[in-house]
Amino acid sequence: MTSLLLRHIGELVTNDPTLGDGSPLGLLTDAALVVEGGRVAWVGPAADAPDADAVQDVGGRAVLPGFVDSHSHLVFAGDRSAEFAARMAGTPYSAGGIRTTVAATRAASDEELTAHVGRHVAEMRRQGTTTVEIKSGYGLTVRDEARALAIARVFTDEATFLGAHVVPEEYAADPAGYVDLVTGPMLDAAAEHARWIDVFCEEGAFDADQARTILEAGRAKGLGGRLHANQLGHGPGVQLACELELVAVDHCTYLDDHDIAALGDTGTVATLLPGVEFSTRSPYPDGRRLLDAGVVVALASDCNPGSSYTSSMPLCVALAVREMGMTPAEALWAATRGGARALGRDDVGHLAPGARAHYAVLDAPSYVHLAYRPGVPLVVDVQGPAALAGG
Repeated sequence: MTSLLLRHIGELVTNDPTLGDGSPLGLLTDAALVVEGGRVAWVGPAADAPDADAVQDVGGRAVLPGFVDSHSHLVFAGDRSAEFAARMAGTPYSAGGIRTTVAATRAASDEELTAHVGRHVAEMRRQGTTTVEIKSGYGLTVRDEARALAIARVFTDEATFLGAHVVPEEYAADPAGYVDLVTGPMLDAAAEHARWIDVFCEEGAFDADQARTILEAGRAKGLGGRLHANQLGHGPGVQLACELELVAVDHCTYLDDHDIAALGDTGTVATLLPGVEFSTRSPYPDGRRLLDAGVVVALASDCNPGSSYTSSMPLCVALAVREMGMTPAEALWAATRGGARALGRDDVGHLAPGARAHYAVLDAPSYVHLAYRPGVPLVVDVQGPAALAGG
């Protein structure tokens, strides 16, 4: 088994507080890292590094865990740039544009959708993402949801069934019938491809009772639960996520004290998606308030064609620092170890011995440059699974 020594690391982010400076990032300076069999075998001061079969000198650059993007919608077709331009001209955001993407996605071939996802996954990897979750939700028929998840599984083990994205036009007069479809034949077809089930719990999509029914049906099929909640206004979604002890609840833009207390008490991860607020001109979530209350926070891209068409986790880090009250260290942790927590993973998002050797090298001396130099392509090397597979 071949081993690789990374030496001359100016700053190594391990995300293990038992290492380095003892902070949540577990920072080591003038460090080295040994990889063997796809796992981290050793980390420590460069002067103490063991021998290895091969050596890579990173020239004083920073090395950090690969980003863990725990929320994306990559299986889609069509373009909604006109909708974005209209928002920038003052038109308020609404979730109704999802149906535009549904029509285009249904009309696309498997080959077109697979190629489209592949382009976005490659784009993510170039920016340091090594683990990505991919949702369905733009098919909303039994066939189209199943094929979306089968395509997602080409690229990741973290595939999420989101048949409950919106009620499609053909069920507009019978939303209860659509819930029956989602929890019956659609779930039956989707379950073999998915690890997770998700619901858009929001006014104009699915209410709390419908969301509970769908999530419990997914749990009975062995799927873990996730939830879109409290994006467009204050609602019951966060409380429902905590009641059901879901691993994560995403958006969390509009929260009250009871929501924050529930998140802190249950340990449900609050996944914040600053690309959405950037793209929709909505208020940003208050990351500082969540962190000060002891809530576990993750950052994700929510890459999708309507409300957040970015695949850049570095951009999300910069936005979290500038707009959501988070420090550079907190934002990086949320985009790596926090994302791993949101996926129930302990093998990624950190670089302690035993973790998967998924890492990014920055053309910068410190991780702080992710927020300090926003928009600059700082990632010069990425190591991790070739297709971003979760396993």
